[in-house]
Amino acid sequence: MAGGNNNGQGTGVGEEKTASPRQSEVNRKLKYISLAILVVQNASLILSIRYVRTLPGDRFFTTSAVVMAEVLKVLTCLLIILFQRKGNLKEFIVLQYNSIVIQYKDTLKLAVPALIYTLQNNLQYVAISNLPAATFQVTYQLKILTTALFSVLMLRKSLSRIQWLSLLLLFAGVAIVQLEQEGKQKETTVTGPSQNYAKGLVAVIVSCLSSGFAGVYFEKILKGSSASVWMRNIQLGIFGTLLGLLGMWWNDGLAIAEKGFLFGYTPMVWGVIFNQAFGGLLVAVVVKYADNILKGFATSFSIIVSTVVSVYLFGFHVDLLFTLGAGLVIGAVYMYSLPKAAAPSPSTATLSTSSHSLADGAGDSETEAFLPKASEKEKGC
Repeated sequence: MAGGNNNGQGTGVGEEKTASPRQSEVNRKLKYISLAILVVQNASLILSIRYVRTLPGDRFFTTSAVVMAEVLKVLTCLLIILFQRKGNLKEFIVLQYNSIVIQYKDTLKLAVPALIYTLQNNLQYVAISNLPAATFQVTYQLKILTTALFSVLMLRKSLSRIQWLSLLLLFAGVAIVQLEQEGKQKETTVTGPSQNYAKGLVAVIVSCLSSGFAGVYFEKILKGSSASVWMRNIQLGIFGTLLGLLGMWWNDGLAIAEKGFLFGYTPMVWGVIFNQAFGGLLVAVVVKYADNILKGFATSFSIIVSTVVSVYLFGFHVDLLFTLGAGLVIGAVYMYSLPKAAAPSPSTATLSTSSHSLADGAGDSETEAFLPKASEKEKGC
């Protein structure tokens, strides 16, 4: 996959030979590096949020953390574009003005997904604060199901039989995990200080629905767009920051006015915010070196990592039902990421790949839905 990106539009056999064997070796190493980065990013964000939200002492305001992550994301993308323009400040300002202000209709299209992503980011904090990290990681894979269903309904995409089977296995696996957790809730009525399992479950389900809809809506409105992935993240971040500030004022306005925007921020909290801000951008850069099978494997492996770490860090108990449910989810994620058996033409193969990339959603990231299209256009920037 990386070789295709590096070779541009050429598809000749001679070009493949020029990329070998040194280029093939580089690409192979980049794939494994990509796998490691995807696994670490997937697992560390969830585990770190769970850790900081269960520590005793002053708790930071999650709404302020969401706003801070959006601000950092916008600033990072601005710096990247400035670097791409070789520090030409005038050209940089003209580009921002043209892309955001002059083409305001194009910018306004991102208000809806920005609203949904802001809601999703806040709901993730609620869910992880009330659910064990491993349970959240398994349940959150329902976003694959919601993305696939929205893709079929809104984009008229087709799924293979293996993909439909994997979605059934995914649902069954998540259901088994929830039954297992419900059994634990009956045995121990108190799960921890100020933790509400039902609240966390509703939050993660709504987050999965919003993730699926936003990803598909994003792909629908951005088809044929010439903007780079960084410019799209700036446009998203502007709306995300404004909407995040509105949500922060509505939910925690009085408390933040009294205690301050950065109340409860520790180095660990800053680590979570940086992970959330840069994680999606990092995946956007890395994902072009990782095919869909590798992304599916990374998601599956991150579930295992989260479960193992949860056992040692949070005293999470793994029993037979959880193992069965998690195993079904891991298998379903891998099955869904497998390429379709037949590809009649290059155009249909491309559509199949983009369908997998959107529904896979390994980086919880909002950039994966449009990266394949943006990366082709990005050369113009």
